[in-house]
Amino acid sequence: MTTRYTKDHEYIRLEGDTATVGISDYAQAQLGDVVYVELPSVGKALTKGGEAAVVESVKAASEIYAPVSGEVVAVNAELESAPATVNEDPAGRGWFLKMSVKDPAELEALMTEEQYQEFVKSIS
Repeated sequence: MTTRYTKDHEYIRLEGDTATVGISDYAQAQLGDVVYVELPSVGKALTKGGEAAVVESVKAASEIYAPVSGEVVAVNAELESAPATVNEDPAGRGWFLKMSVKDPAELEALMTEEQYQEFVKSIS
């Protein structure tokens, strides 16, 4: 299981042919209390860097971008009734969507856990 990160603070965790996408702990802390999540429809084609979902908090609304290109195969419907799950467990139960990955090589361009931690330190 490989987890990679974007500079927009999304994570993507590849498990077999399916990848889980969410936001990092840093991102949820910056957003504050999440009050609403808009998820894509299953079957939607995602383009790397394109909008995949929307998250609204008491502070702001933010787009969640697709870390890689592919197709949505599942969404976390629990977030519609319990958006605060994103704050409570961003890397676990607070995931946004699962997707098929069109080109696994796109994952290589993303940051590793260590690189992401250094990136966060550089902007904090």
